[in-house]
Amino acid sequence: MKTLKLTFRSGSHSTRTMQLKYVAEELDEATIKQAMQEIGELQLFENKGVQLYVNPVKAEYVDTEEKVVFAAED
Repeated sequence: MKTLKLTFRSGSHSTRTMQLKYVAEELDEATIKQAMQEIGELQLFENKGVQLYVNPVKAEYVDTEEKVVFAAED
């Protein structure tokens, strides 16, 4: 499964990530960067008065492959 991993700098200058599933895989840099800037400007997420997602740092697609080692039968 592919996810889009968005990395932001928070209001306290720490690194925060947001992972999105079920996203279009053909999004270009400008589209993603604009969306990240809008997320930061909306100030939707905060913890103890500190904004969690302020400045865009990086965006990357992450492809995760799950391999079942065993599964119990009922």
